[in-house]
Amino acid sequence: MEYRQLGNTDLRVSMITFGAWAIGGWMWGGTDRKDALQAILASHEYGVTSIDTAPIYGQGLSEEIVGEALRSLRRDSVQILTKFGMRWDEKKGTPAFKSADNAGHIIDIYQYAGKESVIKECEDSLRRLGTDYIDLYQIHWPDSTTPVAETMEALTQLLRQGKIRAAGVSNYSADLMAEAEQTLNLASNQVPYSMVERSIEAELVPYCIENNKAIIAYSSMQRGLLTGKIRPDHVFAPGDHRPNTLFFRPENIRRIDDFLDRLQPLAQSKNVEIAQLVLRWTVQQPGITIALAGARNKEQAIENAKAAQLTLTTEDIEFIDGQLNELNLVGQPSPQKTESPPHSLQNRHQ
Repeated sequence: MEYRQLGNTDLRVSMITFGAWAIGGWMWGGTDRKDALQAILASHEYGVTSIDTAPIYGQGLSEEIVGEALRSLRRDSVQILTKFGMRWDEKKGTPAFKSADNAGHIIDIYQYAGKESVIKECEDSLRRLGTDYIDLYQIHWPDSTTPVAETMEALTQLLRQGKIRAAGVSNYSADLMAEAEQTLNLASNQVPYSMVERSIEAELVPYCIENNKAIIAYSSMQRGLLTGKIRPDHVFAPGDHRPNTLFFRPENIRRIDDFLDRLQPLAQSKNVEIAQLVLRWTVQQPGITIALAGARNKEQAIENAKAAQLTLTTEDIEFIDGQLNELNLVGQPSPQKTESPPHSLQNRHQ
């Protein structure tokens, strides 16, 4: 495993980071707690020391499972990345969307990052995770109802108290990052990035490179679509959000499957799976610090971790990019802009 510096902080994180959205079950058709725990522990055995989670993932369940896994690990051998700013338990801020929890109950999600809310959410996350500090604390989505400076002041307070080691953002534009930096020195921005969703290359990547900010890429495998294991007739579990998103329309699945078929000889020549090829391509792109990779069981987790053992040559990268351009897949279709709020997670993010 390769470990990389998180921006201008002293925090080092694993190049492949465990993405813990799916293990929360919410919008992924449920979860198996035992399998989820085994996935986290197997990842760690293969060098994945960083775990990215959030309270909204299962309304606390993902963080609780990560906390349970932490009890089997040395705390200083793991970096916990979590988030704040999406409330289902209080009606403040901007109404984002309606959803259903893992029990099927309808819930209203609000984007809110007022100072008192950030402090409370941090305490709640620390309790669920069973730890006394969070390595990287990130605002999940921009909150239009709270001044950016107010949110950053809350993070500054948490840094002074030692409750967080570094502060970051998620789904922020370059302009919003610059505004936040007037109050706080940010470590990172977590944004969508994959072979077929590269919109951040226009403005955000140059900004982060110039200002030494880490980019944490989520949806690197386009929520499983770039693994080569999903075909147009794939049957998803009840409650899985993916069939309703743009990328998972049958015609787009067919186009991407065609692209992946073209990559298969390259993967075979290197004795790796398509998913490992995809992850390695992602972390070799300019400005990308780490890639999040979700896993529902230990087999998937080990496969993701082994992507770090692969190296792609300049010729390999050029071949992959050539296939993307030939099939006109880059940025097609674009599911979101990073500065836009998630009016419906049926069509967007994380």
